[in-house]
Amino acid sequence: MVNTRESGVANRSIYPMTSRCNEVGHLEVGGCDVVDLADRFGTPLYVYDEATLRTLCREYVDAFTARIDDVTIVYAGKSFLCKAMCELVAAEGLSLDVSSGGELWMAGAAGFPGERICFHGNNKTAAELALALDMGVGRVIVDSFHEISLLERLAAERDVQQLVLLRIVPSVVPSTHKYIQTGRTGSKFGFPLSDAAEAVRAAVASPHLDLVGVHCHIGSQIFDLSPYREAVAVLVGLVAEWHKLFGFACREIDVGGGLAIDYLAEDRSPRIVEFAEFVTGTLQTEVERHSLPMPRLLVEPGRSISGRAGLTVYRVGSLKSLPTLPLYVAVDGGMSDNIRPMLYGARYEALVANKAAANADVEVKVVGKHCESGDILIDNTRIATVETGDILVTPGTGAYGYSLANNYNGQPRPAVLFVRDGSAHVVVERETWADVARLQRSLDGR
Repeated sequence: MVNTRESGVANRSIYPMTSRCNEVGHLEVGGCDVVDLADRFGTPLYVYDEATLRTLCREYVDAFTARIDDVTIVYAGKSFLCKAMCELVAAEGLSLDVSSGGELWMAGAAGFPGERICFHGNNKTAAELALALDMGVGRVIVDSFHEISLLERLAAERDVQQLVLLRIVPSVVPSTHKYIQTGRTGSKFGFPLSDAAEAVRAAVASPHLDLVGVHCHIGSQIFDLSPYREAVAVLVGLVAEWHKLFGFACREIDVGGGLAIDYLAEDRSPRIVEFAEFVTGTLQTEVERHSLPMPRLLVEPGRSISGRAGLTVYRVGSLKSLPTLPLYVAVDGGMSDNIRPMLYGARYEALVANKAAANADVEVKVVGKHCESGDILIDNTRIATVETGDILVTPGTGAYGYSLANNYNGQPRPAVLFVRDGSAHVVVERETWADVARLQRSLDGR
């Protein structure tokens, strides 16, 4: 494993589970030397440890099924999705949450079972909903009155009945960045509490919609589990009220995802088993308090499966020393492969992969190659003495790295590798400069 003391990596939970410092002092993941991967496949490069992905999927299933009889683990594809990931999730028995027609199409191309797909989104188009109906998706998470009427019309045209959940905004604010607080009042997602009863009435009255339950998602990267108690209490209380008002029998409650992961050595995120114990215990307490039958529980982990499993590999370019400031270490990627630091101040650590056992004795600022002053991957961290040509990795980038990748400054998006038992295979090809310009046309339309 990575030499946690000498390398300055104080918390191995930020690295994939198979990480170690090999005999030549290099970082190894999935039995593959990361320096060798950089030489073979180029940089920047996303590397995912398949064993970590599968282990975390199984931890979720085991933790929840041990505590509640009827539960479905739904992987949140927005955190990281490609055809290979769809196949892995399907093989592990999880359902899949998609948030766009593109993700839905990808799942279909991978052969993911339609009945195990939950379709999210705050502004689903008619074309996207039509694709969902034609693919036979298991659940549509309805987000607005407009969507209720649109989905009813499309389902009627096909003479089908679609299972739906209503996304409710429970007015719960977890302690996380405001951009990822999705359960607070004023969120663009879902029905506010003031509209929730009318949304239930509209859904129940729609002949081609079968309202099976309710959904909420309070936010992401949540360390303090207590807001889940409040959110579950709100949902169950509403369900009890609607049962009295409309005779609504809630068969499913979806509490979303949002469990935090460790990005820094000092982070101490809750374990999956703690999350399972808290959520299932709260749901059982609230259901009993309102004398309701126990619904099926749906949970939607994304980051807490994909995040730790992935890391990003760069090659170091220019080094710049400035008075009173850390050493500037420029890499061959940046905000095009990881925009999270710019988007909401996400923080990371780094390791020189070809010096994995060396002391972390240099204070550095890791910067990208893009034409933005804010293109800073890590504002301040300590790594081993670094030279041009070294291989630098940022762990914990398995969630929302590839998903948010872009072509700023015409930068091609990196390749994605899955590694396992000493072998590596490309699951997403590296873009080329020609790929970036492929859809462009000249002035005369050629």
